[in-house]
Amino acid sequence: MDSVAVSVEEKLREKIRGKTARVGIVGLGYVGLPLAVEFARAGLSVTGIDVIARKVEQLNAGVSYVQDVPTEVFRPFVEKGLFKATTDFSVIAELDTVNIAVPTPLRKTKDPDMSFVVSAAQEIAKYAHPGLLIILESTTYPGTTDELLLPMFEERGLKVGRDIFLCFSPERVDPGNPKYQTINIPKVVGGITPACTELGALFYAQALETVVPVSSTTVAEMVKLLENTFRMINIGLVNELAMMCDRMGVNVWEVIDAAATKPFGFMPFYPGPGLGGHCIPIDPFYLSWKTKQAGIEARFIELAGYINGSMPHFVVDKVQDALNNAAKPVNGSHIHVAGVAYKKNIDDVRESPALDVILLLEKLGAKVSYSDPFIPSIKLDGRDMQGVELLGAAAAADCVVIVTDHTTFDYQALLDASKLIVDTRNAMKTLKSPKIVRL
Repeated sequence: MDSVAVSVEEKLREKIRGKTARVGIVGLGYVGLPLAVEFARAGLSVTGIDVIARKVEQLNAGVSYVQDVPTEVFRPFVEKGLFKATTDFSVIAELDTVNIAVPTPLRKTKDPDMSFVVSAAQEIAKYAHPGLLIILESTTYPGTTDELLLPMFEERGLKVGRDIFLCFSPERVDPGNPKYQTINIPKVVGGITPACTELGALFYAQALETVVPVSSTTVAEMVKLLENTFRMINIGLVNELAMMCDRMGVNVWEVIDAAATKPFGFMPFYPGPGLGGHCIPIDPFYLSWKTKQAGIEARFIELAGYINGSMPHFVVDKVQDALNNAAKPVNGSHIHVAGVAYKKNIDDVRESPALDVILLLEKLGAKVSYSDPFIPSIKLDGRDMQGVELLGAAAAADCVVIVTDHTTFDYQALLDASKLIVDTRNAMKTLKSPKIVRL
């Protein structure tokens, strides 16, 4: 390594160690904002960049819109000057590090939409300069950093590993988890070169408790996909088991709880109305798409995706059977959905199976309402749907379907108020009543 390269690398290393590095984070959502808070908490100056002006204005006013970042925790960092937000990418010319935490959704054809990553990288490339550390955190297919980002930065004359430093570090955020948050979830990071990996690991070590360096960006990208593919496939397995148990008249929840008493070789997963959220229903298909390019069929992923995708239909079948046993048709019945978030105790409806359940019930002629303490309204099939008070709606409904098991729901009161309940989450595990139909 020549003397110029050493000086660029060493200068950046000293800035990171001395916590004088100026940190930039592109994308201020459920991943980017908590990460920004941890670096600000560690005493580094953080500049957040987002293309949505309304979000930038709100953050600069000291108000957080991310559930895991309470405003009272966030505001002091703004007041102390440790955090500021902007829509102007030109600030990158003054920064030492940039994390990219933008969405990477799937298209309807199940191939990755990289437009947000490409757009962010193009803006960063305009202002990239020697001594800049760039880390992609957006979940993506293996090879993205090396195949897509590396050429974009090097075509401007900056050599990665010498002039600038490029890494991938998968986000591992679990919204609503009180035990594991950004600071104490181990951070995997892999760089294009060993120097990139070392600087990336050193950077995260300034604010996070545990850093796990790996040998390359592709390994780091694959780590995230393995984690969520593991969950998706095992959830698919128990969802299939739930359908089998239903046919045989066996309580699947009792089976899983009994199996979970085995102290080795078994990890409990639980069935539900379908997969939701920003990771598990989506990430495995990045891997499936990439392997198809290599001529390999990802059979487990495709099968698990099919089974998990069929669960809202299975739930609607259960509702139909439950109403039929009560001598009522779905058509014309009032069905109330309890919980529309994709998992309990959060305010996120992305990919939520509740939306599919509602649409399927409406298609059968049901009148559907919903309650969710975290989500006052939803967009559904191009229209707005407003949430209503739970117990009153439950009392008026012919059937209540528990889709999301929020801990704020009073399940005993819900049971008392309801005529019939289809419980897709085993939320009423401790309650006994002929009114309860379990998944």
